[in-house]
Amino acid sequence: MAELNTGGGGDKGGKVRSKKQSTRVDLTAMVDLAFLLITFFMLTTSLSKPLAMDIAKPDKDEKNPENKLEVKQSQTMTILLAKNDKIAWYMGEAGKSAPTIEGFSGIRKSLLENKKKVKDATGKDIMIIVRPTDGATYKNFVDIMDELNITKTNLTAPAVDDDPKNLLESEKAFLKERGLL
Repeated sequence: MAELNTGGGGDKGGKVRSKKQSTRVDLTAMVDLAFLLITFFMLTTSLSKPLAMDIAKPDKDEKNPENKLEVKQSQTMTILLAKNDKIAWYMGEAGKSAPTIEGFSGIRKSLLENKKKVKDATGKDIMIIVRPTDGATYKNFVDIMDELNITKTNLTAPAVDDDPKNLLESEKAFLKERGLL
Protein backbone atom coordinates (compact mmCIF):
# COMPACT_ATOMS: atom_id res chain seq x y z
CA MET A 1 0.00 0.00 0.00
CA ALA A 2 1.10 3.54 -0.60
CA GLU A 3 0.72 6.44 1.76
CA LEU A 4 0.79 10.10 1.07
CA ASN A 5 2.05 12.12 4.05
CA THR A 6 1.16 15.79 3.86
CA GLY A 7 1.88 16.61 7.48
CA GLY A 8 3.69 19.84 8.34
CA GLY A 9 7.32 20.12 9.34
CA GLY A 10 8.54 21.39 12.72
CA ASP A 11 8.07 24.54 14.78
CA LYS A 12 10.35 26.92 12.93
CA GLY A 13 9.65 30.58 12.97
CA GLY A 14 7.25 30.61 15.85
CA LYS A 15 4.10 30.22 13.86
CA VAL A 16 1.81 27.56 15.03
CA ARG A 17 0.36 25.54 12.23
CA SER A 18 -2.52 23.28 12.60
CA LYS A 19 -1.60 19.71 12.07
CA LYS A 20 -3.29 18.25 9.02
CA GLN A 21 -4.42 14.72 8.94
CA SER A 22 -2.35 12.53 6.65
CA THR A 23 -4.10 11.44 3.49
CA ARG A 24 -3.80 7.84 2.57
CA VAL A 25 -4.36 6.58 -1.00
CA ASP A 26 -4.95 2.88 -1.53
CA LEU A 27 -3.52 1.81 -4.92
CA THR A 28 -4.62 -1.82 -4.78
CA ALA A 29 -7.48 -1.22 -7.19
CA MET A 30 -5.12 0.46 -9.67
CA VAL A 31 -2.81 -2.58 -9.68
CA ASP A 32 -5.76 -4.88 -10.27
CA LEU A 33 -6.94 -2.67 -13.11
CA ALA A 34 -3.46 -2.66 -14.69
CA PHE A 35 -3.30 -6.46 -14.63
CA LEU A 36 -6.80 -6.70 -16.10
CA LEU A 37 -5.83 -4.35 -18.94
CA ILE A 38 -2.61 -6.25 -19.64
CA THR A 39 -4.51 -9.53 -19.72
CA PHE A 40 -7.21 -8.08 -21.97
CA PHE A 41 -4.73 -6.74 -24.53
CA MET A 42 -2.66 -9.94 -24.50
CA LEU A 43 -5.72 -12.06 -25.24
CA THR A 44 -7.29 -9.80 -27.86
CA THR A 45 -4.19 -8.84 -29.85
CA SER A 46 -3.71 -10.75 -33.05
CA LEU A 47 -0.07 -11.55 -33.57
CA SER A 48 1.34 -11.40 -37.06
CA LYS A 49 1.64 -14.80 -38.64
CA PRO A 50 4.80 -15.66 -40.54
CA LEU A 51 4.45 -15.61 -44.28
CA ALA A 52 5.47 -18.81 -45.97
CA MET A 53 5.88 -19.64 -49.61
CA ASP A 54 4.86 -23.02 -50.95
CA ILE A 55 7.68 -24.89 -52.61
CA ALA A 56 6.88 -27.93 -54.67
CA LYS A 57 9.60 -30.53 -54.57
CA PRO A 58 9.51 -33.64 -56.69
CA ASP A 59 8.52 -36.78 -54.84
CA LYS A 60 10.93 -39.66 -54.80
CA ASP A 61 9.37 -42.95 -55.76
CA GLU A 62 11.52 -45.60 -54.09
CA LYS A 63 9.70 -48.49 -55.79
CA ASN A 64 9.91 -47.08 -59.31
CA PRO A 65 12.85 -44.63 -59.65
CA GLU A 66 12.38 -44.38 -63.44
CA ASN A 67 8.94 -42.81 -62.95
CA LYS A 68 9.55 -39.12 -63.71
CA LEU A 69 7.35 -36.18 -64.55
CA GLU A 70 7.66 -35.44 -68.23
CA VAL A 71 8.14 -31.76 -68.90
CA LYS A 72 8.66 -30.15 -72.27
CA GLN A 73 12.09 -28.60 -72.49
CA SER A 74 10.67 -25.62 -74.38
CA GLN A 75 8.76 -24.47 -71.29
CA THR A 76 11.52 -25.11 -68.74
CA MET A 77 13.85 -22.50 -67.27
CA THR A 78 16.65 -23.76 -65.04
CA ILE A 79 18.19 -21.34 -62.57
CA LEU A 80 21.59 -22.20 -61.07
CA LEU A 81 22.50 -20.33 -57.89
CA ALA A 82 26.28 -19.92 -57.91
CA LYS A 83 28.79 -18.37 -55.55
CA ASN A 84 29.45 -14.62 -55.26
CA ASP A 85 25.70 -13.87 -55.60
CA LYS A 86 25.67 -14.85 -59.27
CA ILE A 87 22.92 -16.62 -61.16
CA ALA A 88 23.26 -18.71 -64.29
CA TRP A 89 20.09 -19.62 -66.14
CA TYR A 90 19.17 -21.33 -69.36
CA MET A 91 16.03 -22.29 -71.22
CA GLY A 92 15.43 -25.82 -72.39
CA GLU A 93 17.85 -28.70 -72.16
CA ALA A 94 21.24 -28.39 -70.48
CA GLY A 95 24.16 -28.19 -72.86
CA LYS A 96 22.07 -27.09 -75.86
CA SER A 97 22.49 -23.40 -75.12
CA ALA A 98 25.04 -21.52 -73.06
CA PRO A 99 23.64 -20.30 -69.74
CA THR A 100 23.31 -16.59 -69.16
CA ILE A 101 25.13 -15.25 -66.10
CA GLU A 102 23.79 -12.28 -64.20
CA GLY A 103 23.27 -10.94 -60.73
CA PHE A 104 20.03 -10.71 -58.83
CA SER A 105 19.37 -7.27 -60.28
CA GLY A 106 18.69 -8.62 -63.78
CA ILE A 107 16.94 -11.90 -63.08
CA ARG A 108 13.48 -10.34 -62.73
CA LYS A 109 13.57 -8.99 -66.28
CA SER A 110 14.76 -12.37 -67.59
CA LEU A 111 11.99 -14.19 -65.70
CA LEU A 112 9.30 -11.91 -67.09
CA GLU A 113 10.61 -12.15 -70.66
CA ASN A 114 10.91 -15.95 -70.60
CA LYS A 115 7.53 -16.31 -68.92
CA LYS A 116 5.92 -14.27 -71.70
CA LYS A 117 7.75 -16.18 -74.46
CA VAL A 118 6.64 -19.56 -73.10
CA LYS A 119 3.05 -18.38 -72.60
CA ASP A 120 2.89 -17.00 -76.15
CA ALA A 121 4.48 -20.09 -77.72
CA THR A 122 2.77 -22.91 -75.82
CA GLY A 123 -0.14 -21.32 -74.00
CA LYS A 124 1.14 -22.89 -70.78
CA ASP A 125 2.97 -21.56 -67.77
CA ILE A 126 6.73 -21.65 -67.54
CA MET A 127 8.32 -24.40 -65.44
CA ILE A 128 11.12 -23.17 -63.16
CA ILE A 129 13.82 -25.44 -61.76
CA VAL A 130 16.03 -23.88 -59.08
CA ARG A 131 19.34 -25.63 -58.42
CA PRO A 132 21.62 -24.17 -55.77
CA THR A 133 25.30 -25.05 -55.94
CA ASP A 134 27.72 -25.54 -53.06
CA GLY A 135 28.76 -21.88 -53.30
CA ALA A 136 25.20 -20.51 -52.97
CA THR A 137 23.97 -19.13 -49.67
CA TYR A 138 20.59 -19.39 -48.02
CA LYS A 139 20.11 -15.69 -48.75
CA ASN A 140 20.52 -16.42 -52.48
CA PHE A 141 17.80 -19.04 -52.28
CA VAL A 142 15.43 -16.72 -50.43
CA ASP A 143 16.17 -13.92 -52.92
CA ILE A 144 15.34 -16.09 -55.93
CA MET A 145 12.14 -17.29 -54.26
CA ASP A 146 11.21 -13.64 -53.66
CA GLU A 147 11.87 -12.82 -57.32
CA LEU A 148 9.66 -15.73 -58.39
CA ASN A 149 6.96 -14.50 -56.04
CA ILE A 150 7.23 -10.90 -57.28
CA THR A 151 6.94 -12.01 -60.91
CA LYS A 152 3.97 -14.20 -59.94
CA THR A 153 5.66 -17.27 -61.37
CA ASN A 154 3.87 -20.41 -60.28
CA LEU A 155 6.15 -22.95 -58.70
CA THR A 156 4.97 -26.29 -59.93
CA ALA A 157 6.94 -29.50 -59.61
CA PRO A 158 9.78 -29.93 -60.26
CA ALA A 159 10.56 -26.62 -58.63
CA VAL A 160 13.53 -27.05 -56.35
CA ASP A 161 16.35 -29.52 -56.58
CA ASP A 162 18.25 -28.56 -53.44
CA ASP A 163 20.96 -31.21 -53.63
CA PRO A 164 24.09 -29.70 -55.24
CA LYS A 165 25.20 -33.22 -56.17
CA ASN A 166 22.35 -33.36 -58.69
CA LEU A 167 23.93 -30.77 -61.00
CA LEU A 168 24.37 -32.06 -64.51
CA GLU A 169 27.90 -32.50 -65.85
CA SER A 170 27.38 -29.77 -68.46
CA GLU A 171 26.20 -27.38 -65.72
CA LYS A 172 29.19 -28.22 -63.53
CA ALA A 173 31.61 -27.75 -66.44
CA PHE A 174 30.11 -24.38 -67.34
CA LEU A 175 30.18 -23.09 -63.76
CA LYS A 176 33.75 -24.33 -63.18
CA GLU A 177 34.89 -22.69 -66.41
CA ARG A 178 33.45 -19.35 -65.25
CA GLY A 179 34.79 -19.75 -61.69
CA LEU A 180 31.32 -19.89 -60.16
CA LEU A 181 31.44 -23.35 -58.62
